[in-house]
Amino acid sequence: MAPPQRVCVTGGGGFIASWLVKLLLSRGYAVHATVRDPCDSKNAHLKQLDKAPENLHLFKADVLDCETLARAIEGCEGVFHLATPVPEDRIIDPQAEVMAPAVKGTSNVLKVCLAAKVQKVIVLSSTAAVDFNPNWPQDRLKDESCWSDIEFCKENEDWYSVAKIVAEHASFEYAQKNGLNVVTLCPTLVFGPFLQPTVNTSSKFLIYVIKGGPDIMSNKLWHMVDVRDVANALLLVYEKAESSGRYICAPNSICTKDLVDLLKKMYPGYNYVNNIIDVDRKAPITSQKLRDLGWEPRELEETLSDSVECYEKAGVLQDSAGYPCRLPHLFRLAGDQ
Repeated sequence: MAPPQRVCVTGGGGFIASWLVKLLLSRGYAVHATVRDPCDSKNAHLKQLDKAPENLHLFKADVLDCETLARAIEGCEGVFHLATPVPEDRIIDPQAEVMAPAVKGTSNVLKVCLAAKVQKVIVLSSTAAVDFNPNWPQDRLKDESCWSDIEFCKENEDWYSVAKIVAEHASFEYAQKNGLNVVTLCPTLVFGPFLQPTVNTSSKFLIYVIKGGPDIMSNKLWHMVDVRDVANALLLVYEKAESSGRYICAPNSICTKDLVDLLKKMYPGYNYVNNIIDVDRKAPITSQKLRDLGWEPRELEETLSDSVECYEKAGVLQDSAGYPCRLPHLFRLAGDQ
C-alpha cells in the first residue's frame, strides 16, 4: 500500500488549523504540524484527534526561523500556511506584533517550500485584504479582484489588515517570480465550535454579542463563515488541480441588529449587546469563485447554534468566566471602516 500523502500545517494549534489537521487526518493524510511547543498543554487536543498517533507529527517551529521550518516541511508535498497573529488588543508595535510574523513569516515559509520542492502551497489570508476599499463602487459585489486600500488601512491604524494585504501580495509576487504554485484563501469572521482549549479572537466577538458589555457596536454588515467550512475550503483549493489565485471565503452576511435578533430567538436567556449605532453599509462580498469549485458551506443558523453550544460547554458565557467581556479591538476598528 502506498504511504499517505504528507502535508505540513503551520500554526497547527490554532482555531482554524486544529480543524484542518482533524480534516486532513480523517482524509488519510500524514500531517506535520508546527507549534511553538509540542509539549504545551494547549496543543494536547491535537494528539487526541483520530489517527493522530500514527499520522500526526508535531514540530517545534517559528515562522521567523527558516531552519525550524525546513525540518517541518521536509518531505511534504503540500503546505498550508496558517500561522499568523490575530491580535485581540490594540496594536502598539505594528512591526513586531503583526508585520514581521505575517510578512516575513510568510516569505520564510515560501522560501523553504521552494527549496523543499513543495508542489502546492495554500496561504491563509483574510477578507481584511479584500474588504476595506473606499473606492470600490457601493452597488458592486466585492470579488477576488478587490483589494483593501493599504493607505486607507494605515490611516485607520488597522495594522492587521495592512499585514494581510502586504503578505498576500508578496506571496503572489514570490510565486510568480519563482514558479511556486501558491493559492490564497480569504475567510472573513470565523465562528463555530473550537477544538483548542483557549478562546480565539473571532469567537470572543460572538461571545461579546451574546453577553453584552460596555462597547458601542456599529450596525454594520458582518460577513461570517464556519470554521469547519474554512477547513473544507483549504483542502478543496489544495486538492483541486485547477485552483489558482485567491478565493474569498465569506458565505453569510448579517448586520449587528439582525444577528442579535436571530440569536435572541434561538437563545433568549442571554443579555446581548444593546448599544448599537447605525452606520453606512459597505458593498457585500461574494464567494462565488469558491462555490464554483464545489464548496458547499453551512447555513449561518447551524454555525451559530454549534458555536453557542460549544461556548456553554466551555463555560465562557457565564458571568464568572474569568475575563472582562470586551469587544476585541480588531472589531471595534472594523466598525469605523
